[in-house]
Amino acid sequence: MNRRIGIAAMGAAALLVLSGCSGTGGGEAEAGLEDRGPITFAMGTNDAGKLKPVIEAWNEEHPEEEVTLVELPQEANAQRDTLVQSLQAQSGDYDVMALDVTWTAEFAANGWLQQLEGDLALDTSALLPATVDSATYMDTLYAVPQNTNAQLLFYRTDIVDEPPTTWDELLEYRDAADEAELDLLALQLRNYEGLTVQTTQAINAWGGSVVDADGTTPTVDSPEAVAGIQALADAYANGDIPERANGFTEEETNLAFLAGETVFAYNWPYMYDTAKSEPTSEVGDDFDVTAIVGPDGPGASTLGGYNNGINVYSEYKATAFDFVQFVISEENQQSFAEQSFPPVLASIYEDEALVEEFPYLPALKESLDNAQPRPVTPYYAAVSKAIADNAYAAIVEGQDVEEAVAAMTEAITASTSG
Repeated sequence: MNRRIGIAAMGAAALLVLSGCSGTGGGEAEAGLEDRGPITFAMGTNDAGKLKPVIEAWNEEHPEEEVTLVELPQEANAQRDTLVQSLQAQSGDYDVMALDVTWTAEFAANGWLQQLEGDLALDTSALLPATVDSATYMDTLYAVPQNTNAQLLFYRTDIVDEPPTTWDELLEYRDAADEAELDLLALQLRNYEGLTVQTTQAINAWGGSVVDADGTTPTVDSPEAVAGIQALADAYANGDIPERANGFTEEETNLAFLAGETVFAYNWPYMYDTAKSEPTSEVGDDFDVTAIVGPDGPGASTLGGYNNGINVYSEYKATAFDFVQFVISEENQQSFAEQSFPPVLASIYEDEALVEEFPYLPALKESLDNAQPRPVTPYYAAVSKAIADNAYAAIVEGQDVEEAVAAMTEAITASTSG
């Protein structure tokens, strides 16, 4: 999502009994492939306003195939619950669904999403590759990326001479931070979805991964994954990441940076606008952004955003497919950029007028080029909890990282085995 990470805090006990990895089942998958008519588009009310002009433009051009916007609750869990209840009843009430990127694999594994192949095959060549990966499950595309997001490294230009390109270069600014009586690096270490983002970014940046391509086999016990978590744990233990970050979400990070309390911060692009526009901002124009960093260069930001899935029970899949393609047209994707709603169409990031208006776009494009989806698994909520709980133990509570990773592996195995 744009300003907030969609928190899928569903407990392991509430996981659905998945119908397997076969995707859509026979009759439903074939129904409505060529049929056209009015459809509904379901999206959380927090971001639905950004799609209203797109829907109005579609309806003006397609009066016989109008799209009706259905606004779901603002909170991510409630959005998901609403969709799940409808889909479990095999309802076609929501023809197209804006899915948090973390839900796509779960919905695909349950057979709720129309596979985008054959007559509904999508040309993804113009889209950012990481966004396509987030919409792919078991080598099959199940949704169309709508918008995306990646974290950036914010830094104070009145303190930082050259933006760091590696993790060690960032840490070299600790003396400058001490001299200015500032924290070095603010990020999200509260035990919630934001900690999963920070942890997976570190794991991926150091060359590791969380689960295998099957979405169930843990791979987080690799030396690379351990090294990524260890880097965060060491920085926290050394005070490079302030102790108070153990209670930080995105908003606390935002407030700390705007108050001029930290040299660097990891956060989503929305913080660029707040730092420039908030009357209480202490940093003014004395900051810039670059890609997050890894051990040898740009880091691997963890992807956010929405994917548009077509309900396998929809009666009018031909219209639904044309609509999700319409959303990723150049004109509509440009309108997303103008609303600080990062587009998935790669060419938008090269628009000179947009770059002049939104100077963070080149840095965001670099982050997106190196970004990776959150673990693509139908058990995402349980996997995320396993990551956050054990990363918190290692980074904040000082547990041995290898022991924490072993516990993380065990928890992932338990949550994906049934």
